[in-house]
Amino acid sequence: MAFRDIVLAVLVAAIWGFNFVVIKEGLDAFPPLLFSGLRFLFAAFPAVFFLRRGSLGWSTLLKVGLVLGVVKYALLYLGVKAGVPAGLSSLVLQSQVIFTTVLSAYLLQDAPSPRQRVGMGVALLGMLLIATTRQGDVSGLGLALVIAAAVAWAFANILIKKASVDTFKLMVWMSLVPLLPLFVLSFLFEDGQAEALSRLLTFKGAGAVLYTGLLATILAFGIWGHLMRKYSPNVVAPFSLLVPLFGMACSALVLAERLSPMVMGAALLVFAGLVLIILGRRPLSSPSPASVPLVKG
Repeated sequence: MAFRDIVLAVLVAAIWGFNFVVIKEGLDAFPPLLFSGLRFLFAAFPAVFFLRRGSLGWSTLLKVGLVLGVVKYALLYLGVKAGVPAGLSSLVLQSQVIFTTVLSAYLLQDAPSPRQRVGMGVALLGMLLIATTRQGDVSGLGLALVIAAAVAWAFANILIKKASVDTFKLMVWMSLVPLLPLFVLSFLFEDGQAEALSRLLTFKGAGAVLYTGLLATILAFGIWGHLMRKYSPNVVAPFSLLVPLFGMACSALVLAERLSPMVMGAALLVFAGLVLIILGRRPLSSPSPASVPLVKG
């Protein structure tokens, strides 16, 4: 892998890792469902005017848009708002790798390797410890919501893998789908939208929406898609392990988040399990953007 492309892969991981800090800060300005809808609004426009849909079918866009765009992001934002620290949420969300591996085995007949099975056990042990030993620094409801978001993400990964489509083009066009559902849900279950929308004129509000919509979605996925087409997914995928590292480091530096030693130890178990799962993948014969679970916050 060329040095320039290594730098790009690390840059993408940094953008996605810091994205969890931005989400945490953005939730101080916007209700969760409204914030999620605004993210996709800025991810879709004006990008859809410059990127042809091509062979992307509306059926695929609707399925992925609802599962990934509505369910996954609504649950994630609600979970962070409920009290899961940004850094920990960046790691717990990556449990989608576990769920994707399990679903792939049952739905795609893609059995995990022995190393992946060990990794799943280690990561699940870490998740169990986080759930049972958490103190006031982690919300039980929030943790459940983030894990549910990871499950939804895993189902979306299966849909994407079956469709075998360009993930960057898919992300741009599927961003149209969650707009109406998220804004309607916000109207029904949230309040203060008018005041919140006025915060788009503030640095914090505008920065949060533009970062999540343009940088974390359009720019980062554009670079990631380029790397996935240029190299085997087995070469690019390990860089996804940097996302929770950047997420937890940035959260500690910017938000001064501190977790209890027990939760930190459990988080290390989850990370070790993810390493075994991702590095334990069987070699792929040809690169495919859909061969590796999407990694993003």
